[in-house]
Amino acid sequence: MYRFLLKPRWILSHLFVLVVVVTMINLGFWQVNRLDERKAANAVVTNAMKQQPQPLATVLPDGTATTAEQVKAADYQPVYVSGMYRADEQVLVTNRTNNGSPGYWVVTPLVLADGTAVAINRGWVPYSYSEEGPWDDFAPPKGMVTVQGLLRQSQVRETNGLVSSPKDSDVGTLRVLARLDVGRLAQQTSERMIPGYISLRVQDPAQNDLPVPVPLPELSQGPHLGYAMQWFAFSLLTIIVYPLLLRRYAKRKQIDGDDAEILDGDLPVSEPDLPVSD
Repeated sequence: MYRFLLKPRWILSHLFVLVVVVTMINLGFWQVNRLDERKAANAVVTNAMKQQPQPLATVLPDGTATTAEQVKAADYQPVYVSGMYRADEQVLVTNRTNNGSPGYWVVTPLVLADGTAVAINRGWVPYSYSEEGPWDDFAPPKGMVTVQGLLRQSQVRETNGLVSSPKDSDVGTLRVLARLDVGRLAQQTSERMIPGYISLRVQDPAQNDLPVPVPLPELSQGPHLGYAMQWFAFSLLTIIVYPLLLRRYAKRKQIDGDDAEILDGDLPVSEPDLPVSD
């Protein structure tokens, strides 16, 4: 009844279904791994933000000689620093949102007592402001200020996807950047820059309604668990449904074969009744 399953075309069908099932199971475990990575990353951010704010010089004692790895190790660490803003070196970072509204980040270098500077992400402003200005509505305060916020890594251009992110020009003085690239900002500032930036939370003296400080990161687990359960469910359904389809096909094949035998066979011929003589 099931000998047809050993024919080459059916063997190919079995192999195809096997590959599909294995692929779906692997995709499920991949989503589980992504979930574990997300949980680990959230734990790192949570633990960092639980720390008491420390002076920037304590967290990054090497100053402008700090490496990217050192900044990464201190990512999301609460810090505070005092200095004076360089409003003339301020830039906007495009394609940033606030509660779904598009706009810019306002990034202003803060000059420290030793003459070096650190980039301060002062927050968000809407797209109603332009590259040409004026930027008076969100001008930084003059004189000495103290900024408290989260230390963050410099943003880099993504080039490993299907579509690379926009690239800033390597030359000239830019008023708008595609990302908060501290290295690119340092090319057009007078001071040596610390290779990281501070996302402002509190400032003394306080700034006006604009810019709006960037909200804390959302530490959700994302959709990975749901996606994993879907892949596992699809693989289980395939394992159950495929044998049922084969069984149904085999029964239909058997019924079709029985009908063919009846149609191809000779119909019985009845002999005429002969009179019985006494």
